[in-house]
Amino acid sequence: MDCDLKQLIIDSTQTVFDTMLMLPLTAGAPLAQKVYSFSDSISGMLGFAGDVQGMLTIHCPAAVALAITAGLLGMEVDSVDDDVKDTIGELANMVLGGIKEGFAANGVAISLAIPTVLAGRSYRVSGMDDAHWTLVPFTMAEGEFLVELKLKNSR
Repeated sequence: MDCDLKQLIIDSTQTVFDTMLMLPLTAGAPLAQKVYSFSDSISGMLGFAGDVQGMLTIHCPAAVALAITAGLLGMEVDSVDDDVKDTIGELANMVLGGIKEGFAANGVAISLAIPTVLAGRSYRVSGMDDAHWTLVPFTMAEGEFLVELKLKNSR
């Protein structure tokens, strides 16, 4: 597949933040090391299958997740509740939707699953370790979050 995965992640995430959240966002250089452990965070995960299979995961510290939820819902949010969890799941869905369009433009068809969200004081996320992965950090006023795309051919 001839897609620039880093650029697909950046373009899709930036579009969602520009159009749905109206929050300024800066993309960083892709990380060279995988990140497995998270503290006081929320992770929204969304699998996909088709010409390729994989998973998109968005890892947010709680403060960042609260700011994203406030931006999307237009109201202050002060604790991690179902609205915050739903927002991070929907954010993963919207970002992967943009990536899906980029794949389609390159002749790659995928179907999306339903998002799953993890939240907690301390947890570990692993799986698909044999997949090609791209992990891009994004910075906003409230902190940094990560968008991770794991990808493997299903043909």
